[in-house]
Amino acid sequence: MKNYALSIMNCQLSIIHYPLLRFVSCLTAMLLTVAAWGQYRSEVWCPDRGDGTYVNPVINADYSDPDVICVGDDYYLTASSFNCMPGLPILHSRDLVNWQIIGHALTRQFTADNSPSYPKPEHGNGVWAPCLRYHDGWFYIYWGDPDRGVFMVRTQQPDGKWEEPLLVVEGKGIIDTTPLWDDDGRCYLANGWAGSRCGFNSVLSVRELSADGTKAISEPVIVFDGGNANHTAEGPKLYKRDGWYWIFCPAGGVATGWQLAMRSRSPYGPYVSRRVMDQGKSAVNGPHQGAWVHTAQGEDWFLHFQDKGCYGRVVHLQPLTWSKDGWPVIGQDDNRDGCGEPVMSYRKPKSNVSVLVNPEESDEFNLPAWGKQWQWQADYQEAFGMPTADGTLRLYTHRLGDGSLWDAPNLLLQKTPADRFMATAKLRIAAKADHQYGGLVMMGRDYQALVAERIGDDFVLQLLTAHDADRGKQHTAKTIATLKPTERDAIPYQPAIYLTIYLRIKVADGRCSFAYSTNGRQFREASTDFAMREGKWIGAKIGFVAEETNAKGNRGWIDADWFRISRAE
Repeated sequence: MKNYALSIMNCQLSIIHYPLLRFVSCLTAMLLTVAAWGQYRSEVWCPDRGDGTYVNPVINADYSDPDVICVGDDYYLTASSFNCMPGLPILHSRDLVNWQIIGHALTRQFTADNSPSYPKPEHGNGVWAPCLRYHDGWFYIYWGDPDRGVFMVRTQQPDGKWEEPLLVVEGKGIIDTTPLWDDDGRCYLANGWAGSRCGFNSVLSVRELSADGTKAISEPVIVFDGGNANHTAEGPKLYKRDGWYWIFCPAGGVATGWQLAMRSRSPYGPYVSRRVMDQGKSAVNGPHQGAWVHTAQGEDWFLHFQDKGCYGRVVHLQPLTWSKDGWPVIGQDDNRDGCGEPVMSYRKPKSNVSVLVNPEESDEFNLPAWGKQWQWQADYQEAFGMPTADGTLRLYTHRLGDGSLWDAPNLLLQKTPADRFMATAKLRIAAKADHQYGGLVMMGRDYQALVAERIGDDFVLQLLTAHDADRGKQHTAKTIATLKPTERDAIPYQPAIYLTIYLRIKVADGRCSFAYSTNGRQFREASTDFAMREGKWIGAKIGFVAEETNAKGNRGWIDADWFRISRAE
């Protein structure tokens, strides 16, 4: 019941002068609500203002290359996951503003023959810019793995199990894939191209797939060349409306670009393009690729990402209207030139149901599974760790040797949820041998971690700091304190020593600091000003580290009792 502790305390304080019966009623209603709907409300970012309006970003976390579909009154979103597993996150909403993580479509990376391929991190590889579609009772996700080709998974239950990935098109450099099932049942696939893999980019192509969407039955045709004026054209999304084939795509670069829309009477073009949204005078740089959504209430909206550096690529929601000459305008077009600017706040989309909910961040580890917000840095192996029956998450030390945490596959991480927040965890660290350590990390190309490492009969609290880890640079270690174990094994069979400790990361404006406590109340600073840095195509991530440089004997471990996101003090 740990996950209710803070809410129960707040409820008690608010009704301390009321009869006991009212307290019991309040508590019962609260528990029933949580149990029935599993609604999570963030303390650090909630885009729903509660007055019929919202504020951007609607998801203030790194869900890059978002794609969204509308199925009845429900909306589903997926995003790039690269090397992080589980991959292809699935989020659900009833109003495009309040989002909840409901699962993942991919449990491990795949090669062309469906064999496991990622025993260690392959930063920036894997799942690029997926596309989510609903056709004939099935949910489909297509994505381009730039080194392998076009993959597809499908399901009839988006919050359940997805089928094993199918290789639809084998090849190198094919990215940002999107299918369209036409009115006559034919299926077309649009995609971009990765210059890092095939030597060219800024062009979009279309080819035909079999009617079931499982294989290519034609060669690709270039339908748009961005050239110099619209360089880095990528991320196409293919739609059809009123007899027109539409491609929405960004150009101009991730952090500095704009949105294009183009239309043709044939899926193979020729397409006429127009700029329909750019940064203008707004504070939203980019704005980059996303998804056009036509709602059951007859409205049109567009979701896209903004690159916020170390925080990753966060998701914005923009109104979409149609001009008199039949072209979309995204955002707010004050000067009526047909090119909109992003809005920071707006009225919420019309909806039959609105549920106040945010993507999960905190985790009490009371369930027989870790929260859906967590991802490993590589394919999961059971030796990394697993939930326990006593309400903790156990993470075993990985035999990393003298390597960098950049190479550690067993880092369990989640996205940063806001520009300012605190992450606090209660850990019990068990070490059976010297140089086994565990703690919290802020992970990116530069990283910093606060860990307790066994040295002799004590634990040494160390601050690990690395710059340019992606270039092979190792971290340095700074001793913060020497701590006596809180427990020791009495029986001399592979005895361990234990340390119960509370660790905290405080984040503000792209910088973070670490602190620790032995009682959970008084915290001491361990670092004061570390500049966060993004990873390879992803934002910086926070979470757990459990490693060892000693390869002899049994592993150590950490038992995470809870991990809580709260407002920065």
